[in-house]
Amino acid sequence: MTTTEARSFNSLLAAGRVLIADGATGTNYQTMGMEPGLAPEEWLFEAPERVVELHRAFIAAGADIVLTCTFGATPLRLTEGPLAGRTREVNLRAAELARQGAGSDRLVAGSLGPTGQLIEPYGLLSRETAVAAYAEQAQALHEGGVDLLVVETIFAVEEAVWAVEGVQSASDLPLVVSFSFDMGTRTMMGLRATDAVEAVIPLGVAAVGTNCGRSLADADLVVTEILAAAGDVPVWVKPNAGVPKIVGAEVVYEAGPEMLAEHAARYVDQGVRIVGGCCGSTPAHVAAIAAALGR
Repeated sequence: MTTTEARSFNSLLAAGRVLIADGATGTNYQTMGMEPGLAPEEWLFEAPERVVELHRAFIAAGADIVLTCTFGATPLRLTEGPLAGRTREVNLRAAELARQGAGSDRLVAGSLGPTGQLIEPYGLLSRETAVAAYAEQAQALHEGGVDLLVVETIFAVEEAVWAVEGVQSASDLPLVVSFSFDMGTRTMMGLRATDAVEAVIPLGVAAVGTNCGRSLADADLVVTEILAAAGDVPVWVKPNAGVPKIVGAEVVYEAGPEMLAEHAARYVDQGVRIVGGCCGSTPAHVAAIAAALGR
């Protein structure tokens, strides 16, 4: 088996392996010294050694997959900042640094976050604009050498469908679609997990699931609903480390490594195939998940 085949997302899932994804990007960068107000993607150029450091920390903790620092790197999200017009450069750079941190035998997933715009008629986002934006980012990430693509933290079913269309027009890499249910068991647009899953599974995605969200108790309910709707399609779950609280001048997430790991292990017992963490989750959280899964 070649190195490329060994790190194939689809092959690993077909072999029955449960995969561990990494934890948070932004909240860890803040702990590492990123200045308030700075977009994480700016660290790709201002502090590339710290970007690689975090990727390596997650790998050392037991992650099989690290996500590129490109959550906000669609051309629409970059428009208002210092990286405007540099979509291809940003995504290529992120893929390069993630590969440095992951090595040749772990998976690098290209992260594609929401555009940040509401869909028509509530906002300016049209199908044509969304498809083009996701295609441009996906093409750059594919060119950069990622192993799979993850459209994550999606709230609206229309944007999810348009994102899949855009990504698939530019890349044949495995695609994961992950929704954020930050209103308990619904997204901020009122979307239920069952409806979200049923909208994207017919589009040929490699996995479907949830990330971010609100409390772990809410995540438990969402995961159960996703599993019931997903059928044979693998399920991806990366919840926040519980609910954040303000303690002094700091934002503290309530779920420590053991608590997050307990939930992750339970999800795997229920049938989830890929687990990790989102906001507030550190390499220690990923290490605890790995330990809970017997790694």
